Amino acid sequence: MSKKESRQKTRMLAWGITGAGDKLTETVEVMKQIKEKDYIIDVFVSHEGETVLKWYKQFKNVNNAFDSCTVESSPNAPFILGDLQTGKYDALIISPASANTVAKIVNGIADTLLTNAVAQTAKTDLPIYIYPVDQKKGKIKTHAPDGREFYLKMRDIDVENAKKLKKMENIKVVKAPEKLKKYFK
Repeated sequence: MSKKESRQKTRMLAWGITGAGDKLTETVEVMKQIKEKDYIIDVFVSHEGETVLKWYKQFKNVNNAFDSCTVESSPNAPFILGDLQTGKYDALIISPASANTVAKIVNGIADTLLTNAVAQTAKTDLPIYIYPVDQKKGKIKTHAPDGREFYLKMRDIDVENAKKLKKMENIKVVKAPEKLKKYFK
């Protein structure tokens, strides 16, 4: 079977990774588990996403595990909007989504590859799934790249933006990367 034939029979996902470190390693594991269910995942990484992936020593892992991993060069490059709008992909996923990315989305700012992808995809029926790292008020336990645990206090503005994101058209907010698996069986 040719790669073209395989792509026609296999569901395809566009997966965006932003500059958030919380649940990044878990996200990569979920991506691999979903891929095992006969999905092709094209990975799109923001500028800061590349920095954080490298800091967590996950950049090579993502590049090796998936057929396509492209780092943003502008809000329109790589050009994924046409593919998102015309049906190449079955869904757009942003996980993890940084507080900065969420703030831009809820305020209609589309000046990065992934915020632009969300803005333009929301004009279609294609489902969008987003895991914002700052969803709950209070402190969360997270992990440094060396595995050490530490706590971060969520800012009120970031929690409010996550709540606003839940009310936006065509966007499904998930509470954890693991929750994405129920949509892609």
